[in-house]
Amino acid sequence: MSDKSELLLKPRRFYKAAAAAPLLGENGEGGFAVQLDGRTPKSPAKKPLVAPNRPLADMIAAEWEAQVEYIDNSLMPATRLAFTAIDRIAETRTEVAREVTAYAASDHLCYRAEHPTPLVERQDREWGAILDWAKAEHGLVFTPVAGIIHQPQPPATLAAVEALALTLDDFALAGVAFAAGLFGSTVLALAVRAGRLTGRRALDLARLEEIFQAEQWGEDDEAKARAEALAVEAEMIDRWFAALR
Repeated sequence: MSDKSELLLKPRRFYKAAAAAPLLGENGEGGFAVQLDGRTPKSPAKKPLVAPNRPLADMIAAEWEAQVEYIDNSLMPATRLAFTAIDRIAETRTEVAREVTAYAASDHLCYRAEHPTPLVERQDREWGAILDWAKAEHGLVFTPVAGIIHQPQPPATLAAVEALALTLDDFALAGVAFAAGLFGSTVLALAVRAGRLTGRRALDLARLEEIFQAEQWGEDDEAKARAEALAVEAEMIDRWFAALR
């Protein structure tokens, strides 16, 4: 499809300004709506685009304000995640909590390289530190394994992950589910949510073996482009959680 054809499929920017506005009172007791010339856009399920606080609403509104002639949803990750929180999470909290638990059951940080020694040592040191944090902060005990053969994790750990996920509000749960998928790791997702790691640092940890190989042999253009695209999402989820804290 040509660039011109793709533009024809995208709606034109129809508003002059995007901003966040409190729903009830100056403190936004009912949340903060994203408004386009004073009108609130709707989610795919026809629900108003409302965030729980001003920092997150401002972050989402900034994506709408950044659109130029056409509205490009691919450049609006926070808006897409907000729609997920609004449309999906409230209706499927149990299922989403189980998705987060499934990532924990095969958490990327638990599968270590068998060689070379420098990579093994780096994974043990850097991944081990985050697993130690998860144990100290949340009581989550994981069992690392060398190689890629599946290692069942302690049932008590998985039950604790699911219970923790269910305590989160819709926007936090949406963020953790998104981050767990992005990093292949519920532990990294929780660390970013807590501010223990930045999104970019979590992504680097998730890509530790790939980064190690690039240090040894160089990085091709395709891998570099993919890493840059992932970094955009990692930085977004970092700002998402910062806004919620």
